Amino acid sequence: MSNNDIFKKLRVALQLTNDDIINIMGLVNFKITKSELGSFFRADDHPNFKPCGDQILRNFLNGLVIYKRGPKPEQPKEAKSKSSSDQPL
Repeated sequence: MSNNDIFKKLRVALQLTNDDIINIMGLVNFKITKSELGSFFRADDHPNFKPCGDQILRNFLNGLVIYKRGPKPEQPKEAKSKSSSDQPL
């Protein structure tokens, strides 16, 4: 199964429009045009078909997580700054 097939199936299953997908990609600061997007959904033998790369699918999936769940909550600074040297022996 190619990245194009996965992208097509997710689009249909989630009932997403081209505008929805462009907005989802924008959530991860990845810009894509409607014509670029349309080339991924064409038949394999169409002259304007373009294979969907890993980077595009990865950015779509990361944006989809944000779209469905919301942005990742920030962790408290204490949890971020603790290191193994801060813990007692």
